[in-house]
Amino acid sequence: MRIRDHVDADWGQVWPIVEGVITAGDTFPYDPAWPAGVAREVWVERPPGRTSVAVDDDGVVLGTAKMGANRPGPGSHVATASFMVAVGARGRGVGRALCEEALDWARRRGFAAMQFNAVVETNAAAVRLYRRLGFTVVGTVPESFTHPTLGRVGLHVMHRFL
Repeated sequence: MRIRDHVDADWGQVWPIVEGVITAGDTFPYDPAWPAGVAREVWVERPPGRTSVAVDDDGVVLGTAKMGANRPGPGSHVATASFMVAVGARGRGVGRALCEEALDWARRRGFAAMQFNAVVETNAAAVRLYRRLGFTVVGTVPESFTHPTLGRVGLHVMHRFL
């Protein structure tokens, strides 16, 4: 597996991953009714942000990430990132590789920290991974995400210095 910048030709493989994640409705606060064009506008970052893909040796996209400044102006020294992994590639280290690469990207660009604004508290795999990579939960916004089977659950704000 290698991680590289997203190019326009990747969207045909990235969209099914994004669509599957948002349609499942259990890990991302994105609208499942979004058409591909809207999802692309939200997911594919414009420079100086970045969107990347993890691909296997055959060029199959296994996962994708987006990253950039968490906020403009006085908050621009803190990065943020989001990750999605194809269902068939989960449990194979794709998410970890994408997150580690996003952290490296942020360091190289001089960010002081990385913050995730909305990690669904019941997304145990993501919370566990982020903790292992040095993130801490700095707060949880109660009942701010409607999970399709669990009802209203909290969203963690997670942070780590770089």
